[in-house]
Amino acid sequence: MSGGIVALLDDVAALAKLAAASVDDVGAAAGRASAKAAGVVVDDTAVTPRYVQGLRPERELSIIRRIATGSLRNKILVILPAALLLSQFAEWALTPILMLGGTYLAFEGAEKIWEKIAGHHGPDEPSSSTGEVDEKQVVSGAVRTDFILSAEIMVIALNEVSHEPFVTRALILLVVAVAITALVYGVVAIIVKMDDIGLALAERDGAFVQTVGRGLVKAMPKLLAGLATVGIAAMLWVGGHILLVGVHDLGWDTVYDAVHHLEERVHDAVSTGGAVLAWCVNTAASALIGLVVGAIVVAVMHVVPRRKAAH
Repeated sequence: MSGGIVALLDDVAALAKLAAASVDDVGAAAGRASAKAAGVVVDDTAVTPRYVQGLRPERELSIIRRIATGSLRNKILVILPAALLLSQFAEWALTPILMLGGTYLAFEGAEKIWEKIAGHHGPDEPSSSTGEVDEKQVVSGAVRTDFILSAEIMVIALNEVSHEPFVTRALILLVVAVAITALVYGVVAIIVKMDDIGLALAERDGAFVQTVGRGLVKAMPKLLAGLATVGIAAMLWVGGHILLVGVHDLGWDTVYDAVHHLEERVHDAVSTGGAVLAWCVNTAASALIGLVVGAIVVAVMHVVPRRKAAH
């Protein structure tokens, strides 16, 4: 019995040494993996503030904390184990799953554009009531939406580190889960309390401080509208890029090669800033692909059924 415990402690010590020795590599890999998921992070940050609109100001941070806790629970207890098992036993499925997620992102972005053009609004609006039951509904709805985005973030991150050993992969995904959740909901907390900060500054002494406060209050609607626009662009860009790379990984190179050759031509044609312009070309092409694919899904999900119902 004692021998088994000693052996177990040895294994734990070895694992701790491995984690300590690899902490720099894990941090760097987690940073790279998180960067690849940046577009989804922007979308997550843009979507979440709407869930606290209409609630009492003193309840906003509490709601965000509960949503963040649910998001972290989803990532660590559900998505991370599933992603690790997938990468260990069915790595071939990563690309198709990523492409499904990319299609979903493209659909979300195109659907929001369609709603603006057609004058429709999403069916699920957050509650404006302040009761505890409604707060639970708000948190539940936000966590469900976050689950999809969190899954996409974790799978994107996993795809970037799928070549790493199992333990390193687990540590990297754990770092990504915690860091992304802290980043997203930290920024969201600042955004939703910005108007309160502005009001507090506007009531203080000093013309400059009051001007800054009033400016923050006035800027909030524009900031939220800008975040929504950035979120739409990010969904189309990230979704399209995932699809572009995915078809290349599956062996269908026509579209990928066309975009790559266009990038090279722009890079070679411009002596200063060619790399930036080439990246812009890739980004624009990815967003266009996302828009086309998303529009097709929107047509299948919304436009065609409505026309059939009209007849």
